[in-house]
Amino acid sequence: MIGVPHDKWGEAVHACVSLRPGASVTLEQLHEQCRNSGLATYKKPLSVELVDEIPKTAVGKVFRRALRERYWAGHGRRVG
Repeated sequence: MIGVPHDKWGEAVHACVSLRPGASVTLEQLHEQCRNSGLATYKKPLSVELVDEIPKTAVGKVFRRALRERYWAGHGRRVG
């Protein structure tokens, strides 16, 4: 999950999901899973996106800055 620009709050939660080979899921199923997961409301993503691959750093951690870049391009303020 990453923060993306939001007009009202400045930033909103966005989930980028990469599926295992052979797996399938709809965006509605992902939204339903988030609603029923027990997460606090402010932690639930407002939007969900399926991506081919999640970028990783050299040590194998999720490279969130690379995920956020395209959403924050053109915005005067960048978070993170």
